[in-house]
Amino acid sequence: MARPRTFEEYLASLVPPSVTGVNRRTLLAGGVSLSALALAGCGGDGDSASTSTGGASSAATGSVSLGSNQSDAVPKAAIQSVMDSFQKANNGLTVKINTVDHNTFQENINNYLQGSPDDVFMWFAGYRMRFFASQGLAGDTSDVWSGMQGLNDALKKSSTGDDGKQYFIPSTYYPWALFYRKSVWEEKGYEIPKTLDELKTLGAKMKSDGLAPIAFGDKDGWPAMGTFDAINMRVNGSDFHVNLMAGKVDWAGDQVKKTFDTWKGLLELHQPDSLGRTWQEGAQSLQQKKSGMYLLGMFVAQQFEKGAEQDDLDFFTFPEIDSTIGADAIEAPIDGYMMSANPKNEAGAKALLGFVGGAEAQGLAVASDPSVIATNSDVDTAGYTALQKKAVEFVASAKSIAQFMDRDTRPDFASTVMIPAIQEFIKNPNDIDGLTKNIQAQKVSIFGS
Repeated sequence: MARPRTFEEYLASLVPPSVTGVNRRTLLAGGVSLSALALAGCGGDGDSASTSTGGASSAATGSVSLGSNQSDAVPKAAIQSVMDSFQKANNGLTVKINTVDHNTFQENINNYLQGSPDDVFMWFAGYRMRFFASQGLAGDTSDVWSGMQGLNDALKKSSTGDDGKQYFIPSTYYPWALFYRKSVWEEKGYEIPKTLDELKTLGAKMKSDGLAPIAFGDKDGWPAMGTFDAINMRVNGSDFHVNLMAGKVDWAGDQVKKTFDTWKGLLELHQPDSLGRTWQEGAQSLQQKKSGMYLLGMFVAQQFEKGAEQDDLDFFTFPEIDSTIGADAIEAPIDGYMMSANPKNEAGAKALLGFVGGAEAQGLAVASDPSVIATNSDVDTAGYTALQKKAVEFVASAKSIAQFMDRDTRPDFASTVMIPAIQEFIKNPNDIDGLTKNIQAQKVSIFGS
């Protein structure tokens, strides 16, 4: 098995080796230490220039439209707070926020970008950023990056397209893990499971205590991808997972079948009727102490009230399945902003992008939404909640980090193949052979091999 990737290598890996000027090995050889990463909140300036608002012109005026996928109450309020601050700091510029349901935005992004997109839109780092940049559906933001502070070279490379230009401004990130309420676990005497067998034993105890062991909601299709990713990385390792997402591995092979078979053995611990439940409803069952734990991103905290409820929330990594592989691979997606290919107000769009990449905007975002962590190293982390501080340490200690299935692979494969395939598995987990053969056949038609 290859040496597990560090977080620096992970960030560099978001850009393929073909990108101009990017070399993953020289990134490491150049002395980029983990403590220097912006994600740890104590990094250097990297290639940064003189101002935290990027290289956009301060003379920009008029209205800028923002396509936002932050439709839930907490992140929606956080975005509004950031935009209000931007407008105050840029007299003469206003922002029109066009908020669309998160799942609808994600599933219709291709049509959106080919139609009449907003000047700026919220999106993700990784394959999906590069995909739309390579299709000519995103605008070059290299000049914005030329004036950024607090976003180091590793993050810059994670925002770089196949042509060596920057198309993405990172804003926040968050880990995926198993979340639980400390008060419930203390009352019941539950202990954090370190192995799959311990997880199953704990789940059986939770069921006998009247709890749904693992909250689960996959009505929107994408949340269950996180469960597949976690189990696959534990069963087959991070390198295999990366290659599988890249279309380089046979989905009908024994290794993928083992992942689904392992998941099948856990389904009885999952909250039933998951295909009719949103992730928010699953999170509410955890919040209401009806479920014992929930495998989800840290945005689960958005369904908990600030204060005592959020302080009661804690998490642990998905337990080990194979001792030779371990449990040090996690997922920590990076969210941010992109510019459309032909914005109506390019100067205003770039002014906005320079602002959202800066410490002021990100500080406001993480203060309003404690379920995320800032990517800018200049953000004051003194006000971080215990959950945010633990998340920073959790990500920094990981040896291998993935983005998420629908960000690490082609968007058409994720949406048209894997969403229905995983939902079919949840409904009927007894035909793994047929399921994986069907996935492989569609994978070949999309990836070409």
